[in-house]
Amino acid sequence: MSDRKTTDEIGPLLGPADVRELAAALGVRPTKQRGQNFVIDANTVRRIVRTAQVRPDDVVVEVGPGLGSLTLALLEAADRVTAVEIDDVLAAALPGTVAARLPERADRFTLVHSDALHVTELPGPAPTALVANLPYNVAVPVLLHMLERFPTIERTLVMVQAEVADRLAAGPGNKVYGVPSVKANWYAEVKRAGAIGRNVFWPAPNVESGLVSLVRRAAPLPSRVSREEVFAVVDAAFAQRRKTLRAALAGWAGSAAAAEAALVAAGVSPQARGESLTIESFIAIAENKVPTADATDQEPTR
Repeated sequence: MSDRKTTDEIGPLLGPADVRELAAALGVRPTKQRGQNFVIDANTVRRIVRTAQVRPDDVVVEVGPGLGSLTLALLEAADRVTAVEIDDVLAAALPGTVAARLPERADRFTLVHSDALHVTELPGPAPTALVANLPYNVAVPVLLHMLERFPTIERTLVMVQAEVADRLAAGPGNKVYGVPSVKANWYAEVKRAGAIGRNVFWPAPNVESGLVSLVRRAAPLPSRVSREEVFAVVDAAFAQRRKTLRAALAGWAGSAAAAEAALVAAGVSPQARGESLTIESFIAIAENKVPTADATDQEPTR
């Protein structure tokens, strides 16, 4: 009786009993392999939608919708929702759940049955927002892939493992500042947007969760080189983060001397470490890389 009353109070959203009933009917057991932890608290998903500032004209893309807890809350608030789900059973069931619980909005929902890391285009209008409870084991690669492939995404709010949230939102000088921090900052202004307790999930994870907000930069960061070239510097700098940049970037530059030349030209101390640099500094280093002799040899002769 109490479960049903709770369900009535939360409207079309999924409560704990609904989630377990759906999972049982589908024979679904959440798997660690895919980082599946289903949200069972309607207040939490509505809080996520509010924090994401989802507007009535938004086209939202959701990655890893699972049984549809967040999907239904997004459909209540947005113009359209496109959900990307890799799991065969969950992908097959979600449209039916939407049609049964929110029939008046069902035509505003689209399901893409695919691995988000392989999605290069989405049906319908271009997405304006990304809101997702990202599978913890692939959260950062999925987030960066979606930001790269869909430049129309202006606002992002993702729920990830608290440790990952800290890394994404960290600034230079922070001990957890690293590759995810710098790469996310290439695309957007990043900040922590709240904490999520374990008891809102089924099964309850053994880690805390956090919300991260990313607002895409109004204009791309000025750079004379490509994103790939900048990210190559970032990867090299943090691959051996205890080393000075002169040493850490030797392989990338061709030699320690060449790395030092690029660093000095960029206005960065060769004795600095990657954790002290802003994204703008990494861009400057990439811009000042001196072509190696091998690269010069490969130039076509006239």
